[in-house]
Amino acid sequence: MRWLRDRGVPGIDDYDSLWRWSVDDLAAFWTSICEYFEVSYDGSLEPALASEHMPGASWFPNTRLNFAEHLLRAAPDSVAVLAADEAGGLREVTYGELGAMVGAAQQGFRALGVERGDRVVALMPNRLETVVAFIACAGIGAIWSSCSPEFGTQAVFDRFAQLEPTLLLCVESYLYGGRRFEQADTISQLQAGIPSLRDVVALSDGPSSASPAGTKPWSLLESSQSPPSFERVAFSHPLWVLYSSGTTGLPKGIVQGHGGILIESLKQIRLQMDVGRKDRLFWFTTTSWMMWNVVVSGLLSGAAVVLYDGSPTHPDIDALWRLASRARVTFLGLSASFIEVCRKKGLEPARQHDLSTLRAVGSTGSPLPAAGFRWVADSAGEDVRILSMSGGTDVCSSLLSSSPLLPVYAGELQCRALGVDAVALDEAGEPVVNEMGELAVRKPMPSMPLSVWNDASGSRLRDAYFAKYPGIWCHGDLVTFTERASAIVHGRSDATLNRGGIRMGTGEFYRVLDAFPEVLDSLIVEDGLDATTARLLLFLVLSDGRQLDDDLVGRVKDAIRTQISPRHIPDEILQAPALPHTFNGKKLEVPIKRILSGLPVEQAVSMSSIDNPAALGFFVSVRERL
Repeated sequence: MRWLRDRGVPGIDDYDSLWRWSVDDLAAFWTSICEYFEVSYDGSLEPALASEHMPGASWFPNTRLNFAEHLLRAAPDSVAVLAADEAGGLREVTYGELGAMVGAAQQGFRALGVERGDRVVALMPNRLETVVAFIACAGIGAIWSSCSPEFGTQAVFDRFAQLEPTLLLCVESYLYGGRRFEQADTISQLQAGIPSLRDVVALSDGPSSASPAGTKPWSLLESSQSPPSFERVAFSHPLWVLYSSGTTGLPKGIVQGHGGILIESLKQIRLQMDVGRKDRLFWFTTTSWMMWNVVVSGLLSGAAVVLYDGSPTHPDIDALWRLASRARVTFLGLSASFIEVCRKKGLEPARQHDLSTLRAVGSTGSPLPAAGFRWVADSAGEDVRILSMSGGTDVCSSLLSSSPLLPVYAGELQCRALGVDAVALDEAGEPVVNEMGELAVRKPMPSMPLSVWNDASGSRLRDAYFAKYPGIWCHGDLVTFTERASAIVHGRSDATLNRGGIRMGTGEFYRVLDAFPEVLDSLIVEDGLDATTARLLLFLVLSDGRQLDDDLVGRVKDAIRTQISPRHIPDEILQAPALPHTFNGKKLEVPIKRILSGLPVEQAVSMSSIDNPAALGFFVSVRERL
């Protein structure tokens, strides 16, 4: 704010006035971010915003830069990464050492023929080698995408295959929850099912019981002594592909660009989160969640980022708090659901561990209830700042964020992020205050998707974000803005299932359940609008005379665990006599979710639009029982 005032921007004297200017003059605001953080580029920063139309906004068309170049600008002898694992290891790597590792990996990639625009996919845990490989990939101008190894084979295939990658990076095995899991079968299936793959490079932690055939050793990415290099590419050159949930069909591949992610991340990490070069940033995440990308982006601040490869609850629920103490973490990020587990178990981490360096606790993944705020304040340290943020994969940042200039109210998000013209819209598309509405963004953000992969017409992008309010981004969350401009997020307004920050669409479950001959129909929903406290319920319609028994329940849970994600195993599986659909055969996830959340049937669904209104009575009875 002082920097802007010194340069003649009038009326910037508090967060609200700064936010208002940032959305009223997008070009000036985002140019100021480039200048304030001394972004390295070729060409010109003019125009900043060649077209404001959504979708299709054009940012900095005359600018060439590289996101990865900005990750390694800190002093070579300062700590860049602290990599921890379940076995108790904690390795420190400086920025200078990290740069050397990136240079070696780049030489290895080039030896394998990786070029600008190629897709490099990684089935890797959250460890140092993954970060090195990503920075090396981005520096070349190749396109990155990652999944965590605990994802089921089909879920990984559905994401990676559509990209037609040339290189797969993977681990031969990984440790999770005290158990080692071999990956040979998954790797072999991906090799056989993705014909575009030219090479598979596998990382081994030691002798493997089933070393995948046809793979090359990770040492290929570590043997060179070359310094890192960074190819400056167009501002809109693809950086990575993240994935939406697979609610209908395959998960959408969300393409985000070097420049948009760079300036959005600088704003989010440096200003909203207030992370600087003296900080140690630890946000528990896997490589499947966009928070992994945010953590890596923490290197933009010159801070040290903490990685953890393992289960957050092994050997017990205190694991992350012990690591925060051991690594002298200053900024700890958790999912709202994890905070709720800690609260319900009565943990008092500040009494049990030395958290004297901790100054901030972040929460995202789902709304954090007021009780969660109070628990952090009471149990993690009275001077610890609480940051509850909401945004998502779609922009790889927050829409509703935090600011060190503002007070924190329990159960509320402090503010709209700078440069984000966020409002709550009613059904008529009008902004409302102190009323629940659809979270919408009326002006473009640089990190909005460049496209959806394999969507040449742009129809999937438009249908996903702009169908409800043409020309306005509809995010799919229900939100209330207060008179003081803070926000309360009520949960998803669509059928996406968010468990611990990992989003899955219902379509992925149905593809698994379709393989069960005794299952005639199925529906999966959460029983509340608040994903932190809601339970995941699976309803099955079975073939004539078939009753739901322990054997079928066990087989269904095993299939979901192995083919989708262990985080998405239903809390309860119920047999339903029948399920309602729209007349064109679509399942009614959102109306059923609203009924289970307590909304009267006549407000949750239009009875004239469904094929079997009588079937709704079953869900009313379930709501009353639950």
